[in-house]
Amino acid sequence: MAMERFQAPALPVPPVEYDQRYHTDLIRILRLYFNQLDSLTPNQANSYRADYFYGGEFIGYGQNLVFPHIAASDSTDQIASGNNTATQVKFNTLDSEYGWTLNPPGSATATYDGVYKITFSLQFINTANAIHYATVWLKVNNIDVDNSTTIFTIPARKSASPGEEGYICGYSEATFTAIAGDEIELYWATDLAGNPTTPTNGVYIYHDGPQVSPFVRPAIPSVIGSITFVSSLLYKTVVRLSSVPASGSVGTVTVTIAP
Repeated sequence: MAMERFQAPALPVPPVEYDQRYHTDLIRILRLYFNQLDSLTPNQANSYRADYFYGGEFIGYGQNLVFPHIAASDSTDQIASGNNTATQVKFNTLDSEYGWTLNPPGSATATYDGVYKITFSLQFINTANAIHYATVWLKVNNIDVDNSTTIFTIPARKSASPGEEGYICGYSEATFTAIAGDEIELYWATDLAGNPTTPTNGVYIYHDGPQVSPFVRPAIPSVIGSITFVSSLLYKTVVRLSSVPASGSVGTVTVTIAP
């Protein structure tokens, strides 16, 4: 580790003959320098450069710290594949990212291990005359994440007139662990799948463009989501396992390996 603006002192030039004062001054200078090196917080160290930081405490304003994160949205209507059918939530616009990759049609791949929190809001619309429901949950590597499911009640349509549909913003969050290479997805399902183009009365995820009248507002994304870093992992506490078939003289066996 290097301490910026902290340098070795200039030592006095030795005299030709022995001089007790010179040696006293030299020892005093060296003692002061090594006292500063031994200090946990050298007073003359304005900043530090290091490859790694282990333990201890960080106190400061957090300026210039960058954590893995991703934020994305979608600008299209999203339709369920059918009634009570799991359907992937799509994201087509990357708003911000570091340490994550957005993959079409909407999954995200982690670059760094960690504990993360995903937050999301889905703009549900119900064009049917009765209350219906939508359910959203998280998958990691196409495996459902336990206790990540939220169910939303979508109000019924008031009348057949435009703008009388039932709306609700389905907001929720979940915390999960990820290791580099893990693929994260949101899925949703509804008991009555709607379609804005036919139209088929039911539930779908609604978007709308910018509005000028009766008041000016930005566009309404069908989905907004973000993944933020919560904490590092205790090293090697999370291992994703995969099964590889193998055969031998006694028959077929399954060998489980870590990637």
